[in-house]
Amino acid sequence: MKPVEIHIEVAPELALFVPHTRRGRTTPLATDGVSTLGHVVESLGVPLTEVGALLVDGREVRVSHIPTNGESVTVRPMPRPQHIPGAPLRFLLDVHLGTLARRLRLLGVDAAYESTDLGDPALATLSATEQRVMLSRDRGLLRRRELWAGAYIYSTHPSEQLRDVLARFAPALHPWTRCTACNGPLRPATKEEVADRLEGGTERSYDVFAQCGDCGRAYWKGAHHEQLEAIVREALRMRTR
Repeated sequence: MKPVEIHIEVAPELALFVPHTRRGRTTPLATDGVSTLGHVVESLGVPLTEVGALLVDGREVRVSHIPTNGESVTVRPMPRPQHIPGAPLRFLLDVHLGTLARRLRLLGVDAAYESTDLGDPALATLSATEQRVMLSRDRGLLRRRELWAGAYIYSTHPSEQLRDVLARFAPALHPWTRCTACNGPLRPATKEEVADRLEGGTERSYDVFAQCGDCGRAYWKGAHHEQLEAIVREALRMRTR
């Protein structure tokens, strides 16, 4: 099929994905005349997980649209908060996002995470099987067709990552209800129930405990509790703005 030329504008929020020459303005782009608009957008470097509406000459089209010569395309970012239909909101994080996973769990958000690298195919399959939103900074992983849903993590700083996920998906927060180590549910526990997991000083100094129903890990208000409280307060404050 004869090549065609379209004019494409990528929203400023997605500028980091595209070459500098295409940022902030409408630019011409040659296509092969047979590829879908979704494929064309991905070829620019923009994961479809980050794309909201695709407009062609002002009308919204599907990613399966085949561009024709002279069309003007606008690529808009995913709206916020983003609604994920069809299943309870749950996340899957890749091996590089361990701190974010623990902070989401601290807030009671279901966040699956493995400390070993399962590889992109296995992660994409797990996302589909368990209907979890894949969180990653790996654009190649987010382009895999098996994914149930996904989102790019824009920052490398855990605090900013957490704020971004909370703003984008607005998950329900239930602080102090999940194990930060394994994602299992926490339940109140007596000192006697967790005594075999405590050191002498801890056993003498604390009386209020919780225990993970899956891995058995014990929790109490230890030396880092104030730091964790600050994370929880900030997350809850975001909800009231």
